[in-house]
Amino acid sequence: MIAEDSVLLRIGLVKVLEMAGFEVAAEVGDAQALLAAVEEHRPGIAVVDVRMPPGFTDEGVRAALSIRQKWPATAVLLLSQYVEERYAADLLATNTSGVGYLLKQRVADVEEFIEGLRRVADGGTALDPQVVAQLLVRRSSDPLERLTGREREVLALMAEGRSNAGIAAQLVVSESAVAKHINSILAKLDLPKADADHRRVLAVLRFMGVAG
Repeated sequence: MIAEDSVLLRIGLVKVLEMAGFEVAAEVGDAQALLAAVEEHRPGIAVVDVRMPPGFTDEGVRAALSIRQKWPATAVLLLSQYVEERYAADLLATNTSGVGYLLKQRVADVEEFIEGLRRVADGGTALDPQVVAQLLVRRSSDPLERLTGREREVLALMAEGRSNAGIAAQLVVSESAVAKHINSILAKLDLPKADADHRRVLAVLRFMGVAG
């Protein structure tokens, strides 16, 4: 499912997704049509523009939040022209799986875009590195200060939605080293005892400023 008011970008997205093996159930140009189409087709994932008619403000975000509430089986990947990290935080605050927020420029890197799309469709997260970078600057006086520089790099990559293997490849270290860094991060953030996956999500939410 694609919701994008720019006809040219919408056509481009359809072509990119079909070439990658996705079936596009519908393509729409506004939030109201998106909600109707999701109700009809119940897609595995919806790719949604943040700003759509009629107001071109946050129509896509509000539609995405509604989709996650009404049809939680449908993952949502938001696309934005600019970095507006609060939208990613709003989306994560309602559900910690099957959500993503990427800048439209990422579509140009087809391989990276499809990787993020598949991650979201599989129940993971995909946050744009520029969003994560802005959050690193903004959140400078909290428990995150306990982390070392390397641990902050690992947490930032966790926030993007990368797996341990993906983090290891990005930082050129072993997966066991990544696991040790993550264990240290969880301990330093004083997260409550829970299963590893849940604590990992809590760490990302703390980073996003969604969890206190």
